[in-house]
Amino acid sequence: MVSTVSTIAFGDARSSVQAHTINGSVEFHLQPELENSLVGLPRAEDAPFNSYVKQHEPACLPNTRIDLLREIYSWADGSDERCIFWLSGLAGTGKSTIARTVARSYFDERRLAASFFFSRGGGDVGHAGRFVTSIAVQLAHSVPAARQHICDAVAERSDIVGQSLRDQWQHLVYRPLSKLREPGPYVVVVDALDECDSDSNIRIIVQLLAEARSLTGVRLRVLLTSRPEEPIRHGFGQMADAEHKNVVLHNISPSIVDHDIGLFLEDKLQSIGRERCLRAGWPGAETIIQLVQSASGLFIWAATACRFIREGKRFAAKRLETILCNDGNTVAAPEKHLNQIYVTVLNSSLSADFTDEERGEHCRMLRYIVGSVVVLFSPLSAWCLSALLHVAYEDVSQTLEDLHAILNIPEDTTQPLRLHHPSFRDFLLDKKRCGDDSFWVDERSTHGKLASRCLELMSAPNGLRQDMCSLLEPGTLRSKVEEERVTSNLPPELQYACRYWVEHLKRSQCSIADGDAVHIFLRMHLLHWLEAMSLVGETGQCVHLLARLQAITPPSASMCAGFLRDANRFVLRFCSVVAEAPLQVYSSALVFAPETSVVRQTFVDQVPQEVEILSGKEADWDACRSVLEGHLDLVTAVVFSPDGQLVASASCDKTVRVWETATGTCRSELKGHSREVNAVVFSQDGQLLKGHSRVVRAVVFSPDGQLVASASFDSTVRVWESATGTSRSELKGHSREVNAVVFSRDGQLIASASYDSTVRVWETATGTCCSVLEVSSSYIDHLAFSSDGQVLHTNKEDIPLPPSLHLTPHAQQHKQPSQLSVEDQWVSCNMKLFLWLPFEYRPYHTAVCNDLVCLGCPSGRVVLLRLRQGCVQEHCSQSQ
Repeated sequence: MVSTVSTIAFGDARSSVQAHTINGSVEFHLQPELENSLVGLPRAEDAPFNSYVKQHEPACLPNTRIDLLREIYSWADGSDERCIFWLSGLAGTGKSTIARTVARSYFDERRLAASFFFSRGGGDVGHAGRFVTSIAVQLAHSVPAARQHICDAVAERSDIVGQSLRDQWQHLVYRPLSKLREPGPYVVVVDALDECDSDSNIRIIVQLLAEARSLTGVRLRVLLTSRPEEPIRHGFGQMADAEHKNVVLHNISPSIVDHDIGLFLEDKLQSIGRERCLRAGWPGAETIIQLVQSASGLFIWAATACRFIREGKRFAAKRLETILCNDGNTVAAPEKHLNQIYVTVLNSSLSADFTDEERGEHCRMLRYIVGSVVVLFSPLSAWCLSALLHVAYEDVSQTLEDLHAILNIPEDTTQPLRLHHPSFRDFLLDKKRCGDDSFWVDERSTHGKLASRCLELMSAPNGLRQDMCSLLEPGTLRSKVEEERVTSNLPPELQYACRYWVEHLKRSQCSIADGDAVHIFLRMHLLHWLEAMSLVGETGQCVHLLARLQAITPPSASMCAGFLRDANRFVLRFCSVVAEAPLQVYSSALVFAPETSVVRQTFVDQVPQEVEILSGKEADWDACRSVLEGHLDLVTAVVFSPDGQLVASASCDKTVRVWETATGTCRSELKGHSREVNAVVFSQDGQLLKGHSRVVRAVVFSPDGQLVASASFDSTVRVWESATGTSRSELKGHSREVNAVVFSRDGQLIASASYDSTVRVWETATGTCCSVLEVSSSYIDHLAFSSDGQVLHTNKEDIPLPPSLHLTPHAQQHKQPSQLSVEDQWVSCNMKLFLWLPFEYRPYHTAVCNDLVCLGCPSGRVVLLRLRQGCVQEHCSQSQ
C-alpha cells in the first residue's frame, strides 16, 4: 500500500483540505479549520437516513421491489434529463423503506450527496427550518470538491441562517455546486416531504430541488417521496414534464405488490415461528395468502401485524388467529384494513379481567398518554413524558407495555418514544376512522392539556428561575462543563415546555384572558424563559413565539395584549444579548429599556445591585444616568472635562455640544464648522483652537495640562497653549495626513504618525524634528510612549527610540486609570465583561472618568453611565 499526504490551501491559510492518496485512490479529509466554519450551521441530527434514531428502520427485503428499484437506479445513473424522481403513494405503501434502500445503496458507493427524512412531531425534522443547512453540511462532508465552496459561503455571509429558504439554498447549496466540475451523479434523497408542517415551505422546497436541472458542472439527482398531497402536486404541476419523473406506488400492479408483501410476511412470520418453537412451516401458505389479502397493498399493515404477533410471545399463534378473525372483510378499502389492525392492537391492551371501572380508567389513561405522544412536536422518553404529564412513570410504562406494535418503545428508557408510522396518528385523531370513543383522541383538548402542563412545569419551584444553571460569568457558555450544567438543570421535559408551550396553546384554540395562567406566567417568568431559551440555543424563536401569542390574544384581554406588545419589542431589541450572555437580560436589557417599558417596570426588582436604575427624581444613583439627545448625525468623539463636571461631544452634524454630567442638560452648542467634527478636547479656560485647514484627527493634553497637540489631515501638527488658545508652534514635515499624536511622559517630546508611513518625534519647546522613524504601516491611529521612554507603542508595531530621546529619570507618570473600560459590545471592569451594550448604544468613541462612562453613538446620541464601582468590583471578584 502506497500512501501520501498533501495539504491544499485555499485563500485563507487557515483553511485546508488534506488529500490522502492510497494506492492511487484520493480521499479528502476536512481539516479542523474548515470543520469549525460549519459549526455555525444548524443541522437536524435525525434527518439523515442513517441517523442514530433510524438505525433499526428496515430496508427492502432481497427480491422485493425489484422492478421499481431498477427503474430508480437506471434513472439516477442514466442520461435522463429529468432531475427529480417523485415517488408518491398512500400512507403505508412503503415509500420510506424504498427511500432508505436507495440512500443506503448510494451511500455505500460514496455517491449520496445528502438525505433528509421528514417526520411530523420529530422536532427539527418536522419543519423546514433546518432543511437547507442540514443538506449543506452533509454536502460538505460527502462531496469533497464542494467543501471549500460551502465553507467560504458560510464565512461570506454569517447571517445566512436567518434568511429565507430560497436565499439559504442559493448561497449554501446551489452556488457552491455550480462551481464544481464533477461527473457524478450525486443523489439527494428527501423522504416524506408531506410530513413538513408548512404547506408554503413544501411548495418552496419542491421549487428549489427542481433547480438541480440547471447545474451543468455536476449531475445532481433528487429522489423525493411523499403522499400525493395538494401542496406537492401543485409544486410539480408548475413544472414541465421534462423536469421530473413521477411514479405512483399505489398504481403499481397489485400482483407485484402482493408478491412483495407475501415475501415480507413469510420472512417475518417464519422468524417468529423459530423464536417461539412453533411447528415447521408455520403459519402455512394459505394463511400467508389470507394475510396478503388483508394487507390490501399496505406494507404498514403487514409490518404492524407482524409486530403485534411477535409481541404476543407465547401467545403469538393466538394473536395471528385474532387478526384473521377480526379482518374477515377482505373487500374493504385499504384504509379500513389499516384501521382494523390498529383497533386490534389497542383492544389487546384491555385485559378481559378488567372491571368496567378499570376498563374506563385504562382507556382514559391511554387517551391521555398515547394521545400526547402523537401530538408532541418533538419526541420524549417515557421518563420525560411522565414528568411533563405529571403521571407516575409506572402508569406510563404499564399503559404502553402492550403497544409495541404501533409505538417504538426503546428498552433504554432515556431514549424517546416514536410512532412506527405516521398513519397511526391520522387514525387516532380522526373520530370517524377510529370509530371508538374509548380510543379516539380529541386533538384540540390534548393540546390544551399539554399547554397547561407546560406552563405548570415552567412555573414550578424547580422550573424556570434566574440563573437556574449557576452561570455567573457572561461569555462562558457552550463549554462542556456548562453544557452538562445546562442539561442537569434544564431536563428534556422542561426544555420541551420552553420550546413548545406556545404551539400547544395555539393548537388548543384556548382563549387568553387578563389574569389567566398565560398572563401570570409572562409577568412572573418572561425573563426566566428568555434565559432558558438562550441556554438551549433557541433565543431567535422567542420573537416568533411571542408574535404568535399576540395573534391569538383577543382585544378583550387588553392588559395581556399590552404586555405582549411590549415583551415582543423588548425581546426583538435585546435578542442578541440574551443569546450571547443570558444573565444580562436582568441587567443590561432592563437598563437600556425605555422608562415606559412594561417589561422594565415589571421586572425592575430583578436587576443586580451593581446596576442601579433611576426610578424617580428622588433617587441618588442611576445606571443610565442620562441619555443626551440633540445631535443629528454620528457622534465621532466624546471627552470629559478635567473635573468631570462636563462632557463635550463632536459630531458629523458639524457641531460640538457641551453637557452637564450631573443633569444631562446641554449647556451649549458650538456651531461654525463647515464639515464633520472628528475630535474634541477641554482646555483649562475653554479657549477655542483655530489654525488647521482640514479635519482634526486627534487631540491630546500634555501631562501638566498646559499644552494641547492636535493632528490634522492638513499634514501638520500644532501645539497650543491651553491657557490662552495661542498656537505656539506648527510642526511641518509629514507629506500626508497626520493620524495620531502623543506627548512623552515628561512632556518634552511629541510623536506623530502619518499616512506617509513615518513617525516623527519633535522637541516640544522648539518644534524641531528630532527623528524620522520609518514604519511598515501607513495607518497608525494610536501612539504611546513606554513607561521607560525607550519604545513607542503603536496599534501596528513597537518602534525603538534612539538613546538620545529616552526619558529623564523623573518623567511625570500618568494618573491611575479607571477600572472601567469599553470594548466593542461591553463595558468591562478589570477586564471582566460586566455590562452589555445594545446595538444602538455601541460607541464610535468613548471616554471614561472614574465611575462615569461616556458613549458617543453612531445615531448621534451621547449616553452617560454611572456605575457603582464598589458593586462592580464585588461582581468581578465573585466571577474570578
